[in-house]
Amino acid sequence: MTSADIPTLVVLAGGLGTRFGGGKQIAELPKLGKTIMELSIEDAYKAGIRHVVLVINEAVRPAIENVILPRLPKPLKVDLAVQSVSLVPSRFKGIANKRIKPWGTGHALLCARSFVAGNAVVITADDYYGARAYTQLFAHFCNIDQNTSEMAIVAYPLSQTMSELGGVNRGICALSDNYLTQVHEYLNIRQSDEGYIGIFDNQETPIKENSLASMTCWGVTQSLFDKLEAQFELFLESHDSDVKKEYYLPDCIQHMINLNQATVRVYVAKDRWFGVTYKEELDSVAGKIYELRHG
Repeated sequence: MTSADIPTLVVLAGGLGTRFGGGKQIAELPKLGKTIMELSIEDAYKAGIRHVVLVINEAVRPAIENVILPRLPKPLKVDLAVQSVSLVPSRFKGIANKRIKPWGTGHALLCARSFVAGNAVVITADDYYGARAYTQLFAHFCNIDQNTSEMAIVAYPLSQTMSELGGVNRGICALSDNYLTQVHEYLNIRQSDEGYIGIFDNQETPIKENSLASMTCWGVTQSLFDKLEAQFELFLESHDSDVKKEYYLPDCIQHMINLNQATVRVYVAKDRWFGVTYKEELDSVAGKIYELRHG
């Protein structure tokens, strides 16, 4: 792998953090004195990544520029891409003017397009994936033909992604020979006497104990970006009167899988996942990450 083939890390940090109370991506973890995003970037840097694109909103830009960027590894190249609701094709400016919430993860990655020359590792700012997720994805790109469209995902055992505060929504991976065939969205997943259950297609459905969950830890190729742009326009056309719908990254990847335009290799995570949705979880999650990193 040449330096030009080393993947870029794209951190999706443009969300509003409504349920958290705002600014979740810049919330420091007690005892660690850093954000989850910083820990993820440090882990990616140790795995060999040397370029990061932070997809942000304008509200968090001052904190990122003045506090977080100076704390990152010095040899790291960092670009900031602003995810704005106004970044849509000109014929859709009218609905963009009515929009408050960001367009979603698919649009967020599209905002980073001009900064990404090759392959990319894509994560969210408020999820902690563990150091080995980055070594797994880095190795994936080392071992494939750089001209192929074989992408990757690090998926996590469902049991390791549950919340102590109640049911969770998760994308459950369907596999064939270690390749992703589909991600099924389950709502309100929780533990019952018979095992895990969740709502799928408006019905309570049992979920296998060994299921893998997609937590937005992708390895993507340049072929995805062209599809992202085309699919975003189709999304806007389909929802031209609905300014609350979101354009999700997995939907575009699924579209490529369905049309045999890409394959997605599934790697089972070797570390535990931690995430923060509510401010009340911050102390608990910080303690667990601290113990994981410092013993």
